[in-house]
Amino acid sequence: MSDDARPPLSGDALQNMLDHSPFIAFLGLKVTEADPAQERVTMECEMRPEFERGKGTGQWHGGPIAAIIDTVGDYALIMALRRALPTINFRVDYLRPAIKTKLITTATVRRNGKSVGVVDVDVFNDKRVLLAIGRATYSTLAG
Repeated sequence: MSDDARPPLSGDALQNMLDHSPFIAFLGLKVTEADPAQERVTMECEMRPEFERGKGTGQWHGGPIAAIIDTVGDYALIMALRRALPTINFRVDYLRPAIKTKLITTATVRRNGKSVGVVDVDVFNDKRVLLAIGRATYSTLAG
């Protein structure tokens, strides 16, 4: 069966892949939506002290937010392609601070081409206020 004929990965399969990466498991990402028809994945991440900008502030540091954006974006393409993909280019616009909240991150595939994929990623707080916007380009070339 060719890769194109294989069904997309389920949310459970994506979660299994997340849980088997030491760094991603440390982030604690949880798949809440995996919609292959819409080419969209949503994941949640709880705040933990290691993610704080300053000790005891409850404010997310930008580094973990960027890592979450890159990871959720990658998995939106992984859902269809069924394999890990290297990041080619990546950017984040931080719109407002994330304080004392979990992050809800939704990635939508904009292009799934033969050589590159482009994904837009929105990060919300638990009140669904938009906190950051990311865009990432991944290599989709077969290894």
